Amino acid sequence: MTVVLTGRDLTMEQVVRVARGHTVVEIAPEALERMGAARRVAEAVIANGTPAYGLTTGLGIRKTATIHDPGHDRLVLRQHLIAHPPYAPRDVVRATALRLANAFAQGTTVARPLLAERLVAGLNEDRLPAVRVRGSVGESDLASMADLAEGILGDLELAQGEAIALLNQSSFATGWGALAVHDAVELLDALDVAGALDLEALGANRTLLHPAIGVVRPYPGVRATLERLDELLAGTAMVPRALQDPLTFRTLPQVNGAARDAFRFVGEQLAIELNSAQANPLVVLDDEAVVSVGNFEMVPLALALDLARLALAPVLTSACERTLKLLQPHMTDLPEGLAERPGLPESAYSELGIALQALTAEARLLAAPVSHETVSGSQAGGIEDRMTMAPLAARRLAEMTELGTRIVAVELLLAAQACDLRGHELGAGTRRARDLVRSVAPFLREGDLLPDIEPVVDLVRSGELARS
Repeated sequence: MTVVLTGRDLTMEQVVRVARGHTVVEIAPEALERMGAARRVAEAVIANGTPAYGLTTGLGIRKTATIHDPGHDRLVLRQHLIAHPPYAPRDVVRATALRLANAFAQGTTVARPLLAERLVAGLNEDRLPAVRVRGSVGESDLASMADLAEGILGDLELAQGEAIALLNQSSFATGWGALAVHDAVELLDALDVAGALDLEALGANRTLLHPAIGVVRPYPGVRATLERLDELLAGTAMVPRALQDPLTFRTLPQVNGAARDAFRFVGEQLAIELNSAQANPLVVLDDEAVVSVGNFEMVPLALALDLARLALAPVLTSACERTLKLLQPHMTDLPEGLAERPGLPESAYSELGIALQALTAEARLLAAPVSHETVSGSQAGGIEDRMTMAPLAARRLAEMTELGTRIVAVELLLAAQACDLRGHELGAGTRRARDLVRSVAPFLREGDLLPDIEPVVDLVRSGELARS
């Protein structure tokens, strides 16, 4: 199960395993050789006195200044300790360190193999520093990367040019983005299951799953969602209550399917970024040269993470609206608030609808794109005039997914209650989902307090539900 870093084939699943499962990490021997060769190129450039950005010169507006002081790089690193709290979750810090070590393994920076080995040791010993979240504009994650680098180095002296190799990376946004996308895709799986249980709870018309839908409008995501919902409902005795159900029920395959197609693209972008040279300058081994580039530009990642949130928003708002419909007798022919029987003075589940709307509104507000933000052109004499806010794009996706987990938990709780009240035989998948909910939350009877939602949240978060 060891993850071996080559700089070329790190996957999102491996990031999750290392960040959360503490899988052991190693560096491939050929990667160490490439890093050594890249450092020798850097040393030759220094010896020749050739101007090379960040290696023999200062940074930003100081690009014309020549480096003479051997302690310059550690000073540069410490002068970038500008981040602000809160602190990143530990799995995000681990994902960042892994991504940075993999970047070094490419042999495209001026970093010595020693730096990659120090990062890997920190991962394997679970000895990584706290990293603050705020302070990066997304044109390299300078602020957060400075926290990681300063904490991991200890008393290790930096070689000339290594400060920029550590700082001028977007590993923080990429690592956090990988974790957030992984969680969002798992949430989509749970949303399919909860949506199928909603159909059972309402008594929906199954023509919304007719296979012709995926033929006449052949989006891969729609086809996959149709197949999944049909599988979950296999064997159901559900009786349609109307010819045309509300749109949030009837368009479940189209809405969830669109999100799946969007996340397929997002996953492709992340796969590239996890194994890309994001830094400046770039060591080109074939040319034995150090060249100034703009590979720290993270608009491909930021746009993908913006798209992920935009795609997730209609899925969550639809889930919320379906759940609210289940509370309304004129929609379901079930008791108000899904009480045990009609005519009770108690509110049963009705008030939970208010909290659900609050959660969904907050999630929806997180969908606003951030990659079109502007930066003042006065920074660094006007040359640092771009930003992507990629770390914020990743953080907001993680926050949105966490809210989505709670939205699905409420959806499941109410759909299970409605299914039990309706009493028909459920499909194979929906029955398993209902049983899982019932294993942590009992049927709400007359006079009962609302069950604790946290065990249902934990159920969604575990991924067990998605295996229904």
